[in-house]
Amino acid sequence: MGRTLVIGDIHGGLKGLIQLFDRAEVTAEDKLIFLGDYVDGWSESAQVINYLLALEKSHQCIFIKGNHDAWCIDWLEKGIVDDVWFVHGGKLTIGSYKDLSDEVREKHLKFFKRMKDYYVDGQNNLFIHAGFSSMHGPEKERYSSNYSWDRTLWEMALTMDNRIKKDSAIYPKRLLLYNEIYIGHTPTLYYNTDVPMQGCNVWNIDTGAAFTGKLSCLDIETKQFWQSDTLQSLYPAEKGRNK
Repeated sequence: MGRTLVIGDIHGGLKGLIQLFDRAEVTAEDKLIFLGDYVDGWSESAQVINYLLALEKSHQCIFIKGNHDAWCIDWLEKGIVDDVWFVHGGKLTIGSYKDLSDEVREKHLKFFKRMKDYYVDGQNNLFIHAGFSSMHGPEKERYSSNYSWDRTLWEMALTMDNRIKKDSAIYPKRLLLYNEIYIGHTPTLYYNTDVPMQGCNVWNIDTGAAFTGKLSCLDIETKQFWQSDTLQSLYPAEKGRNK
């Protein structure tokens, strides 16, 4: 039996992903769950997708869709260049596709479109890019964009008073639905740390790879984690999403 490894937001940093997998000694027995935002940040977004397409042929992979991936779908499918997306990594993503054929772009589009909004494993652990707002769970979510944009779940978990017991009437119902919840989307750098964070039963694996942080993966059983170097050091001639 291999490990179940959950991987944070990659944001076009292929060098970081390769280094991370080397340090974690990933094998074909490991189950790999990616939390989304594969593109936008560093210069190898299209190359990250090529790598993942090859990886899933030899490894068991689950791919969750992030908000940056949704933006990329709009561009690949309809030519829509969202203004916010363009300045938050989209420009470099477009550049990474400039020498790729229409056939490759179509293959990538199909890959993006078959990504999951969320995934629940056999131990009732939820894996989702950002969060959900429905107290009945993501399958009852009214606005599907919350899967890749919601931050209220993480903010609630992070600020919960640990003295409140799970059988209390005021314990958040969303947190009771799952054994554990794994998210990305909100960089832990916002809280002055570059390692995975826990709030109640919610684990945040986005350690700021798009900015000055590292790319991380975590073993959901042992909670051991591995990290790349800072992506900024791996792409010294680039700014990523740093201003």
